[in-house]
Amino acid sequence: MPNEHETVGAYALGILDDAEATTFEAHLASCEWCAQQLDELAGMEPMLAALADLPGTGTPSLGESLSAKPAPRVVEKLVDEVAERRAKKRRRNFYMVAAAGALIVSGPFVAVAANSGNDGGGGGTGGTNQTLSANPAEDLFEQIPDKITATDPGTKVSVTLALQKKDWGTGVVTQLTNVKGPEKCVLIAIGKNGERETVTTWSVPEWGYGLPDAKTDKAKQPLYVQGGASLDLNDIDKFEVVNFDGEKLVEVDA
Repeated sequence: MPNEHETVGAYALGILDDAEATTFEAHLASCEWCAQQLDELAGMEPMLAALADLPGTGTPSLGESLSAKPAPRVVEKLVDEVAERRAKKRRRNFYMVAAAGALIVSGPFVAVAANSGNDGGGGGTGGTNQTLSANPAEDLFEQIPDKITATDPGTKVSVTLALQKKDWGTGVVTQLTNVKGPEKCVLIAIGKNGERETVTTWSVPEWGYGLPDAKTDKAKQPLYVQGGASLDLNDIDKFEVVNFDGEKLVEVDA
């Protein structure tokens, strides 16, 4: 039998014998290229069938042969096989994309871990050896010079906000201390026109944040959390920290 890829035309024309057709059908079930070629040849059926009616040919059997199509069972098998191959290909592509995404996401953390090991002895100041904080919000808080602060005389909760004027509104990094848990809180920006916008929300664990008399170091550490509002910085009148029950913990004028 000739090259199986070259047999698709003969198969479409119906001129293979039974043994050749059976062999090609087995190949066709696993060859997407041949399946595509057979599908394209099937579109020529009207033209091929018309040859059967050409006057003077005297060979109607030739026209009937040219217009022959694969048996229905072969077509059904082809559809199932091609669908399964395409599904496997989609799944393979999905896993490849997911793996690439995982590498992209994990990359910065791997870099931080590697850099943090250069802490001792080198004395270098190059950017590649800089150790980053575990809390990016705290790093950003230290970098922003424009800050406002207030302490509520009743709750004793203190807040300091580092504010950044942005094209899209106002960036805010919050430092919160002397707040006990468990609690759920929200920072609200209040515009000069009375408009209220949620900047960010957070949960206070049972040990609290920024408690100077706490028995554990983690409870003595302030909370740093980052957020933003669509209000322009110049249009903000004040900020409020309230819990989910609506109780105001602290207020600071902008």
